Amino acid sequence: MSSTSTLPTTRVENRSDLTALADRMLRAARAHGSPGHARITLPGDPGGYGTDVDGLEGFARTLLVAGFRLAGSRGEDPDGLAEWYAAGFDAGTDPASPERWVRPAEHGQAKVEAASLALVLDLTREQLWDRLSPTVQERVVDYLSEVVGDRTYPANNWLWFRITVETFLRSVGGPWSREDVEEDLARHDSYYRGDGWYADGASRAFDHYSGWAMQLYPVLWARMRGADDLAAPRRATDVERLDRYVQDAVRLLGADGSPLVQGRSLIYRFASAAPLWAGAIARVPSTPPGLLRHAALRTVDHFVSRGAPDADGLLPIGWYGPWRPLAQSYSGTGSPYWAAKGLLGLALDEDDPVWTVPAEPLPVEAADTLTVVEPAGWIASGTASDGLVRVVNHGTDHGVEGEAGSDSPLYARFGYSTATFPLLDRESWSAPLDQAVVLLDDAGRPTHRTGMRSCAPRLDGSGEGAVGIVSSHGPVHRVEEDESLGLGMGHALGVPGTPRPAGEVRVVSLVRGPWEVRLVRVEHLAPASGAAVPTLRVGGWPVSGDDAGPAEAAPGAVAATAGGLASVLAPVLGNWECGVDIRPDASPLGPAAVPWASRPAETGAWSAVLLGLSAAPVAEGPARADLDGTQIRVTWPDGRTTRHDLASETSSDGHGRRRP
Repeated sequence: MSSTSTLPTTRVENRSDLTALADRMLRAARAHGSPGHARITLPGDPGGYGTDVDGLEGFARTLLVAGFRLAGSRGEDPDGLAEWYAAGFDAGTDPASPERWVRPAEHGQAKVEAASLALVLDLTREQLWDRLSPTVQERVVDYLSEVVGDRTYPANNWLWFRITVETFLRSVGGPWSREDVEEDLARHDSYYRGDGWYADGASRAFDHYSGWAMQLYPVLWARMRGADDLAAPRRATDVERLDRYVQDAVRLLGADGSPLVQGRSLIYRFASAAPLWAGAIARVPSTPPGLLRHAALRTVDHFVSRGAPDADGLLPIGWYGPWRPLAQSYSGTGSPYWAAKGLLGLALDEDDPVWTVPAEPLPVEAADTLTVVEPAGWIASGTASDGLVRVVNHGTDHGVEGEAGSDSPLYARFGYSTATFPLLDRESWSAPLDQAVVLLDDAGRPTHRTGMRSCAPRLDGSGEGAVGIVSSHGPVHRVEEDESLGLGMGHALGVPGTPRPAGEVRVVSLVRGPWEVRLVRVEHLAPASGAAVPTLRVGGWPVSGDDAGPAEAAPGAVAATAGGLASVLAPVLGNWECGVDIRPDASPLGPAAVPWASRPAETGAWSAVLLGLSAAPVAEGPARADLDGTQIRVTWPDGRTTRHDLASETSSDGHGRRRP
């Protein structure tokens, strides 16, 4: 079936637009379906797991779109989705079919996709499951049953895939294990870090998986037909945690709908809207349905209005357009269709309050915001003048406190925003530049900080004078890479290798509006050969675009785009040398420019720079920092002052909670 006969959806502003988008995506994807409909193998180079897995992913993830569409359609099915996907279930579970699916016992990725199959079969039971013949139903149960008792699931969000499958199996009289489900629910709870946030496993992995996995599945699972007695004792707690998480989620969204560009699997794009729809389904009390709808649609529209899906209705691996370096090792041609989760609102009837109440503006559309995300070690600052949200990060590195490793650009940088991309070229995995504080040796090799200790973020003051404060400290190290183990970037971990101690560094961030004063103290340097004094370097915000480059600045350095996005880095304490580096192939948004400042490392002494990111005119007065013992007095560009005692910084237990 051709997708070119339907005009592209260029904006998504209401339920009709979202429906049109889903239909366009499904028609385009089905054009690449196999004869028996069991596989949808989309254009592009095969993924790291091969075309058999790619085809299964294409089927299962577009099935999510079809399932949400059918669930909220009041029985209407103008494109024959139920019949088309039912045929796919027949061919996919037939062991004699050339289109038969990779089975869960054959490849781990099939365990992920099995959850989508089970979820949609439960959600559209009358339209799809009941359409299958008893023979096909029996084969589906046999296929899904391979997950029961499986002990090879990764210790992260994958636990929900087994819960979902076994709950469906239970509802249709298939095999299941209460022990499995209860064990997985307990593991899920063990990843809870407070304030609504889950880590994606035991490490400090805070990212969109907290929302599109750990917060989404409890809501959907609790409504499955086999879940009632299992979900009832925990329903109130799950909704309470989702309610709290969503309060942060809407504050981390840019006014233009951009999600925070941080963490792995960014090719899922508007899947980041999933917890907002989950909040609507669960009737969370603290965020009005009009705001949930507006935030979710704005997120989807952010991508659609910028070309994703493309003119053919397809989602390539990339951000707006194709950009292969954004893939992880598990990414295949069907992987981007987890974006389907951002269309979950279609499962809600058109009479649901989320569709009928007036829209309400995003927090950053209404006023400046300053938010603490304590579990992740973040201070989030949003500015209404340009709609940007910035996160200053001292608690997330996809690592474990005290365990040295190399930094992932997707997790371990000091800053992320809704307008900038961390540099993702090969060099940036080995040699952190943007939003990094490093020690350079005489060969120019920078240190990594993964394994640092984090201090709980907090707010000081109120109104226009409010300041966010967060810090971290610990050993820094250089990594002798071992490329025989692979590049290490497959699952957003750092490059593998052997860490070598280089010293210890303490960093304190004071955050206000578009600005951050970043204070750095080198506590000590590790013994090293040679007499060269290491160089301390601080990297600023990376800005990207075909025209990104340096702009005039005195003192300091500025990187800017013709569109008005500017990254400022200026000395405020100590003598620094400043400059701007250009990276031509480091971002899906185009060439990237990064300001930096460097000075000889001096142990035991504080130095500081001012970092700024803005797409609107801001106060341009001189900023400075005056230090008297441990008392720092910061004068911001608008003339306001902040005082802080640097001796007050304390360590934490590794999850952002302060430790005595």
